[in-house]
Amino acid sequence: MKFNTKMIHSGQRPEVQFGAIIPPIYQTSTFVQQSPGVFKGYDYTRANNPNFVNLEEALASLDNAKEAVVFSSGLAAITALFMIFSPSIRILAEKDLYGGTKRLFNKILSRYGYHIEYYDLANTINLEKFINKRRFNIIFLETPTNPLLRVIDIKKISALARRYGLVLIVDNTFASPYLQRPLAFGAEAVVYSTTKYIGGHSDIIGGAIVTNNIKLTEQLKFLRKAMGFNPSPFDCWLISRGLKTLSLRMARHCENAKKVAEFLSGYKKISQVYYPGLSYHKNHEVAKKQMKDFGGMVSFELMSNQKSLKRFLNSLEIFALAESLGGVESLVNHPASMTHASMSKKELSLNGISPQLIRLSVGIEDVTDIINDLKNAFAQIT
Repeated sequence: MKFNTKMIHSGQRPEVQFGAIIPPIYQTSTFVQQSPGVFKGYDYTRANNPNFVNLEEALASLDNAKEAVVFSSGLAAITALFMIFSPSIRILAEKDLYGGTKRLFNKILSRYGYHIEYYDLANTINLEKFINKRRFNIIFLETPTNPLLRVIDIKKISALARRYGLVLIVDNTFASPYLQRPLAFGAEAVVYSTTKYIGGHSDIIGGAIVTNNIKLTEQLKFLRKAMGFNPSPFDCWLISRGLKTLSLRMARHCENAKKVAEFLSGYKKISQVYYPGLSYHKNHEVAKKQMKDFGGMVSFELMSNQKSLKRFLNSLEIFALAESLGGVESLVNHPASMTHASMSKKELSLNGISPQLIRLSVGIEDVTDIINDLKNAFAQIT
């Protein structure tokens, strides 16, 4: 089946007893056993649930993967993944990462002996020499990155990983499987915050890992059960529902974001626009090669003081000032004080996240209204 057909039908078989076209929500904590230790596939929802299985089948199908495992959040998925490895491992991570991931790495995993180093993986000129000296075990990256929208050549990084026996893990949240499938470029596992584009409606928190490694899947499911990283059946049901419109939504997100990026590029108060679809973006050619389109995220540097920046943010009406991304509604975020607030001023500066940086999650509203909203807010600071 093609992507759009799998999106509608994978993991969505009609219910058997009454023929309901939509599988029901199995909102139960436990399942009745026929006799001690004998049950009909499920015993306790922390371990597994039919709604988990339905969503996992759909997610694996869309990434052309053998397996998927769902979790309570994207961070729960990442935590479970690293719990599989020994705390003595060395992790090479892209320096431009979601602030919550960096907080997990720097303030939690590092306390238990995990060694994490950061590198600009979009710049591969001296990367092999760097890897050869440090003897890493894992490469972890996002692409496009959050919030600077760097695009990393997964195929090139994957070749380096294979050469040095490293495991490559890719967070594909910003792209979704509609735009990019990292397993096809050599990744061992792909991480999603299903809260974002996959769910698409800003009404759930969830995470997932897709992989072709069946042993890895078994370990992840054990950890989900043993450590309580399970999602709720209702959240999985909502994500499955949202998934059915992924193609339609992503096409509109991309269409709108490109027009917003082009508009911002011509605005005199903006010094830099970050969007992979712009021809002058540093990684535009890589994005064209490995992505179907360029996504719904746009970041930019506003030339203003903090008072004017706050006035701009507070003047927006269609864009809601909120964390997260990937919902049908447009959101605006100030990374330095919101999604990346756990980082020190020095860390923010080293990672290129300035106090003037603004990140947009461009929704699927009429693009004329979206751009007019930006125009009206800019008018408040001129």
